[in-house]
Amino acid sequence: MAHNINFNEATGQHAFMSVKQPAWHGLGQIVENYPTSREAIAFAGLDYEVVKAPLFAKTEAAGLDFAVPNQYATLRTDTNAVFGVVGKDYQIVQNADAFAFFDAIVGGGEGILYETAGALGNGERIFISAKLPGYIRVGNGDDVTQKYIFLTTSHDGSGSITAAFTPVRIVCQNTLNAALKTATNVVRIRHTAGAKERLEQAHKVMGVADMLSLQLEGIFNEWANVRIEDKQVKQLIQLALCPNKETYNLLKKGATEELSTMYKNACDAAFEYAMADDTQSLVTTKGTLFGAYNAVTGYYQNVRSFKTGEDKLKSICLGGTAQARGQKAFDLCGDFSKNGAVALQCN
Repeated sequence: MAHNINFNEATGQHAFMSVKQPAWHGLGQIVENYPTSREAIAFAGLDYEVVKAPLFAKTEAAGLDFAVPNQYATLRTDTNAVFGVVGKDYQIVQNADAFAFFDAIVGGGEGILYETAGALGNGERIFISAKLPGYIRVGNGDDVTQKYIFLTTSHDGSGSITAAFTPVRIVCQNTLNAALKTATNVVRIRHTAGAKERLEQAHKVMGVADMLSLQLEGIFNEWANVRIEDKQVKQLIQLALCPNKETYNLLKKGATEELSTMYKNACDAAFEYAMADDTQSLVTTKGTLFGAYNAVTGYYQNVRSFKTGEDKLKSICLGGTAQARGQKAFDLCGDFSKNGAVALQCN
């Protein structure tokens, strides 16, 4: 799998750091102890400043050289790499400001553990994941989900600052992305005037994390006690992975021979993961609704191939296909727990 981690030729290092566990193809700095925000910025190669520089246009025919009004290039000052073109209202949020957000949400950083951080491309997009205090425990306590906040921001004008609560099941590293109908697990902030100040106030995501953690623990424990037959697991997988209305209509008619080979292969791989993976043989997952839910999230994170690490990151954490399919599986499992059947529905 290819990667898109920034490589700084001046330092000879990839802009990525991870605590204890290698990731992103073993690139970057692996550190033994959880760093402070200041240390994490340095380890991950994120200690650079981004500025807005005026844009100039040059026409050779007329011999003109003039400033482009209200348009600026964003660039990093250490390498002069140009990230993108932005307008006059675009506000840069420095990498250090992003880490300050994490420190603020739990009161000066106490209790928060920076686990990964890095930069993609030329440094135009950065990401940070930090472990929060406490766990989500399912069953007798052996099946544990850690609580994370994941933040990403770009410096090229392509997107907003995004912070999300992301539970990760330890046993198989599944990101259990699940937004309840009563709350979202994501906070988004546009790069406009006051963005830095709003980022400082975005500690409400911590409240969201606390609320969702309690609700998810109750839901997952309930699902761990709900039995589901193998054929129903297969139905649930088919519906969760359903890509469009046409596929849904074929499923509804039972015309499985007309389904695309790519779709059938994906469903078969997810079902095989559900039935055969060691993490699916626990008391909490074997033959349970919680196991069925993990079959979908586990397929995308432990089985499905992605072209690049960045593609996987986008798909799982940044509103991509894997995140949407995981949410669909969550909703289907919710319906099953109430009705005892897989509901035929397709978004």
